[in-house]
Amino acid sequence: MAAITSLAPLEDLDADPFAVDTRGQHAMCARWAADRGYVVTRQLLVYGLRADHCGLWSDVDTGQVDLFVAANHRVLARALRSVEEFTAECERRGVRLETAGAEEPRYTSAMKAEVHRRLSMPTAGYDGT
Repeated sequence: MAAITSLAPLEDLDADPFAVDTRGQHAMCARWAADRGYVVTRQLLVYGLRADHCGLWSDVDTGQVDLFVAANHRVLARALRSVEEFTAECERRGVRLETAGAEEPRYTSAMKAEVHRRLSMPTAGYDGT
């Protein structure tokens, strides 16, 4: 299965930390998958992508992905240009689309600081761990 995570600028961290925290989005999808016996084989990190973009479908075409999951509908709406068109394309191709639906975490200032550090320092050799 593929986890869909949405990109958001670091400037949005205070107003919408979950949208910025792609690692948190992915973790929510991975927990959903593990609880149901699935394995995340691909993380799609996107913003405003067209439903027909080849990056969404290459692993489907090779048989490596038969299910997409996103943390919630809000993440899908940010990641894709049109959730409705993507849903229709999933139906046409016989691919399931799910949302994890878990409650978004309440970010403390320490959690926001960790996200900020992780996203602002990769060029300085920080690997996020």
